[in-house]
Amino acid sequence: MKNNIAHRFEQLDKGIADHVFAFAPQEVGHVTSVATGIVKVSGLGGVGFEELLKFSEDLYGIAYNLDEEEIGVILLGEDTLLNAGDEVQRTGRVMDIPVGDHLIGRVIDPMGMPIDGKGAIPISKRLPIERPAPAIMDRMAVNAALQTGIKVVDALIPIGRGQRELIVGDRQTGKTQIAIDTILNQRGKDVLCVYCAIGQRASAVAKVIANLEEKGAMEYTVIMVAEGNSTAGLKYIAPYAATSIAEHFMEEGRNVLIVYDDLTHHARAYRELSLLLRRPPGREAFPGDIFYIHSRLLERATHLSDNLKGGSLTALPIIETEAQNISAYIPTNLISITDGQIYLSPKLFEAGILPAVDVGKSVSRVGSNAQLPAYKSIVKLKLQYAQFEELESFSRFGTRLDENTKKIIDHGERIRSCLKQNELHPLTVSQQIVVLLALTNGLFDDVAIDKVREAEAGILKSMDQFPSELLKRLFADQQLDSADHDLILKTAGDLLASFKEKVESDQTPK
Repeated sequence: MKNNIAHRFEQLDKGIADHVFAFAPQEVGHVTSVATGIVKVSGLGGVGFEELLKFSEDLYGIAYNLDEEEIGVILLGEDTLLNAGDEVQRTGRVMDIPVGDHLIGRVIDPMGMPIDGKGAIPISKRLPIERPAPAIMDRMAVNAALQTGIKVVDALIPIGRGQRELIVGDRQTGKTQIAIDTILNQRGKDVLCVYCAIGQRASAVAKVIANLEEKGAMEYTVIMVAEGNSTAGLKYIAPYAATSIAEHFMEEGRNVLIVYDDLTHHARAYRELSLLLRRPPGREAFPGDIFYIHSRLLERATHLSDNLKGGSLTALPIIETEAQNISAYIPTNLISITDGQIYLSPKLFEAGILPAVDVGKSVSRVGSNAQLPAYKSIVKLKLQYAQFEELESFSRFGTRLDENTKKIIDHGERIRSCLKQNELHPLTVSQQIVVLLALTNGLFDDVAIDKVREAEAGILKSMDQFPSELLKRLFADQQLDSADHDLILKTAGDLLASFKEKVESDQTPK
């Protein structure tokens, strides 16, 4: 009730402001200087902070530095045709973006203009790109799983709807692929997706769009693109504009996933703008409010209460590290803002272990509360894998190992092999549970290490041999009972029988 009243007052205030601005004498300012992506303007004494200014039909800017004599303006476009002395007009409004179902399946720029060659987009509603995050009392706990379709993530680092999970790693370690597979896995799950590309190469963005179109994911996805050659202003506003689009769907009671790829380029664009605006630099030349620009963005991801229709906005921000330094300035800022991180290791990537998720450095601080109860039956998987990694590093010294240690290492090697997964092939919950349950109970231990992936594929191809009622119960609110547990293991054991090694015992009794 309070929220509805506040919304009405907000609309009333906006209506009065628009009415007054329409009849007030229009101020006209003039450009005093032009820099790369930045313009200094004089003669607009009544302009407001972050007000949208108009330079021409196609060129706008955001008033950012309100100095005594001049205004520092962030340009939202190219400055090539802009010269000192050109006129500037106030618009009386802040930067906003078109929202609504018409955007689904389209590729747009941060101004909301289509760039996919499919014609104009009908506009029925616009929202400011900067909006306050939902109040604490308007939020609910994260209580529903967001399945990524990636075994290692869903089983060991689960994500819930309304969570903010950071994807972090060096260049070319598969960060974007984690996000794309997650988007592909939302097909048929009543989750809309927004992919925001910030500072990416045009070829990389084209590849992402092609993959999503090929897999039919554009039917429920909006793509916003600020390419690497876009101005710093467009890169800066892109994630905020994409979040407003996602928030519109969330406020309608829908579940939304948003991917920011990546916030490293966003932070660098803001640093560039701040330095050109002569703002004081701090650590690594970033301005003092660099933490705030990301915190106010990611705080908008949440799970709304039932009084507000119960929609959710799940955020997957991506950040790039240099030489595996996750303690650098921007990565530590984002780790402290988000609810966990998926760390991708270049060493695992180079070794062909894909996705290259380092389980030891990855964590989910919320998702386990929303994880499906069926995953509790494989809870010991993480412990088994951690024991293996510890013993594996110890065994490299050439130490003689006892039988129990060898068994743990052999089992761990099969876990690592089984957690590998091809890109663009997300797995269903039932496929994951069956394979991982067989893995944790040692059914793969008698399979030769080079046959593990083949054996896993054999199980996935034969999922019809598991009773359909049993597979449906994997989505239930209760853990697997002993009968279902034993039936899965028996069926999986029968399917793996043809892949098992023939071990001849040559041990003699002492």
